[in-house]
Amino acid sequence: MKTIIEPFRIKMVEPLKLTTPAERDAILRKAHFNPFQIPAEDVLIDLLTDSGTSAMSSEQWAGIMRGDESYAGARSWFRFEKSLRDITGMPHILPTHQGRASERILFELVGGPGKYVPNNNHFDTTRANIEHSGAIAVDLVIDEGGMPRVHHPFKGNLDPHKLRGLIAEVGAKQIPLCMITVTNNSGGGQPVSLANIREIRRICDQHHIPLFLDACRFAENAWFIKQREPGRQDQSIREIVREMFSMVDGATISAKKDGLVNIGGVLLMRDDVLAERANNLLILTEGFVTYGGLAGRDLEAMAQGFQEVLEEDYLNYRIRSVAYLGEGLLKAGVQIIEPPGGHAIYIDASAFCPHLPPDQFPGQALLGAFYRHGGIRAVEIGSVMFGRTDPATGQTVHPSMQLVRLAIPRRVYTQSHIDYVIETVAEVFQQREKIRGLRITDAPQVLRHFTAKFEEV
Repeated sequence: MKTIIEPFRIKMVEPLKLTTPAERDAILRKAHFNPFQIPAEDVLIDLLTDSGTSAMSSEQWAGIMRGDESYAGARSWFRFEKSLRDITGMPHILPTHQGRASERILFELVGGPGKYVPNNNHFDTTRANIEHSGAIAVDLVIDEGGMPRVHHPFKGNLDPHKLRGLIAEVGAKQIPLCMITVTNNSGGGQPVSLANIREIRRICDQHHIPLFLDACRFAENAWFIKQREPGRQDQSIREIVREMFSMVDGATISAKKDGLVNIGGVLLMRDDVLAERANNLLILTEGFVTYGGLAGRDLEAMAQGFQEVLEEDYLNYRIRSVAYLGEGLLKAGVQIIEPPGGHAIYIDASAFCPHLPPDQFPGQALLGAFYRHGGIRAVEIGSVMFGRTDPATGQTVHPSMQLVRLAIPRRVYTQSHIDYVIETVAEVFQQREKIRGLRITDAPQVLRHFTAKFEEV
C-alpha cells in the first residue's frame, strides 16, 4: 500500500504533555480507573471519542467569524438549513445543541411505557433516552454483527427476520418507529447497506411504522456503500447519501461526528404534525427554531462541515487511516472486530484478557493498561456501558461482546501518532497476563460509564 497522506496541511499546532508511567499510574488511581475522569491535558493520544474532537478547516473558522448572532432568522441559520436540505432532501430541519438533544426531543414525543424501539444496535445515549421515556430499546443486528472474526461487508445491517419477529411478538402499534444506526457504533463502526435500508423500509411500510436513521456517521457509511455494494461504485458520495435519506422518515444527527464540528446536532423529519410538535419542544428546551441552542457561528461551522465531509479525498484518507490502525493491531496478534470499521477500531477485550471474566470488566481494565503504559485514552463498550441487572432474576446480564473502542478524531492525528498507538497496544498485549480486573465501587443508575468509580481486584 502507498503511504497514507493527509489531504490537508497543518496550519496550527497544539503541544502535547509528556508524562511518565509512574505519573500516569497516580493519575489513573485518582480518576478511580475511569478515563472520563482523567484531565485531558494528562492524555497523550486521546481516542476516547471521535465526537466533537475534530479539527476544523480554515473555511469553517472563516464561517465562525461571519456568524450572525441574531436571535431569530439569522443569515447563519438559512445557510445551515440550505446545506442540510441540499444533502438530505428533508423538509423539516431542526438544529439542536448535540445529538442526544435530538434524541431526547424525538423520544419524548413518540416513546413511553409499553413501546418498543428496534435498531441494529442502539448506542448509549440513544438507549438511555428511549428507556428514560419508559420504552424498551431492542437490538436486532444481524448475527454476523456479534462475531468479531467473521468478515461481512455490512455487519451493521439490521436483521429483517428479527424485525418481523419483534413485530409479530409485540404488535406494530407498540413500535412508534424503527431506527438504523449508520455506521453501527456499538457494533464496531460497521456499515449498513442501501439494500438493507430498503428492505427494512419495505417491512416498516407494510406495518405503518416510521423509519429513522441515527445518522451521526452517514458520510462514512456512504463511503463503504460506494466501495462494497455492487452497482454503487460509479455513484458519487452525495448521490448515495441522498438515496439513504430518501428512504427514511427522519434522522437524528450528532454534528460532532460527520459534521466536523465541536458542538451541534440536527433533528430531521418529514411528518408535518410531528415536526410542529418537535418545534414546540425545541423552543421550550433548546431555543428558538432558527438557532436551537447554538450560536450563529456554530451553525456556520456545521453548514461548512457537512459539505466538507462529503469530499471523496477526505473520506478515502479517513477510512484508510482507521484501517491502517486495525491492520497494525492484527499484525501484532491483537484481535479486533473485523473488518475495520469507519471511525474506530474495536479491540476484543475478552480475547485480549482471557483471564478476566465479564464481572471483572476486561474492557475497562484494558483502558487502564493502555493509559498507564502509553498515555492513551480510549473507551469501554461492554459490561460497564451496557451491562444491566435482570429485574426478574437479579442476575447481571452482560452484552455479547466486551470491547475497547479506539475512536479516531477527524483531521487531528498523523500517521506517526497512529504508529505509536500500535506500538503501545502491542507492548501491553505482550504482558497482558499482568492486567488486573476491576470492581465497581460507585455508579449512577443511568449511563454509568461516564462517572462510575472502580478499584482493582
